[in-house]
Amino acid sequence: MKPVIQQTDILEAQKLWGNAIVKIGQAFRENTDFKKLAENVVGEFYGYGLGTVLFKPTKASAKQFRLTFESAVSYFVGGNPDFPEDKGFALQPWKNVRFENAGIIINDNSAFAMGNYFFTDYNNEETNVEYTFGYQLAKNGKLKIYLHHSSLPFRPF
Repeated sequence: MKPVIQQTDILEAQKLWGNAIVKIGQAFRENTDFKKLAENVVGEFYGYGLGTVLFKPTKASAKQFRLTFESAVSYFVGGNPDFPEDKGFALQPWKNVRFENAGIIINDNSAFAMGNYFFTDYNNEETNVEYTFGYQLAKNGKLKIYLHHSSLPFRPF
């Protein structure tokens, strides 16, 4: 039986997610409604409202898990008093995001991808982040993230 989700679907979802993070930063730089854009991005890419979403952002330690829509938006753009550590990850801003997958596992209507993604800022500095994303196929045929774990690579002392 051919899986419902194909590897090309995962690669496209990653590309679109990266582009969306860049667009939030561009909106911030251009002084347009970056918060509304972030809300749209979280709504489009994450499965909040469809079920449980497990989100552990890279730069979160005080409130390290983001299980609600509002907490995910806060991570990307900051400004939520319930999450004072959030400075707005997407507001860096980044000019490019690229994924290097270590592997992808597909099971019909769900999939997992793990590897590194690289965020490039406007000084051409690249930040390497390790990630695991879990995707689920929504009823509308779009992939939704229901597991997102990111961390900075271990650096020995």
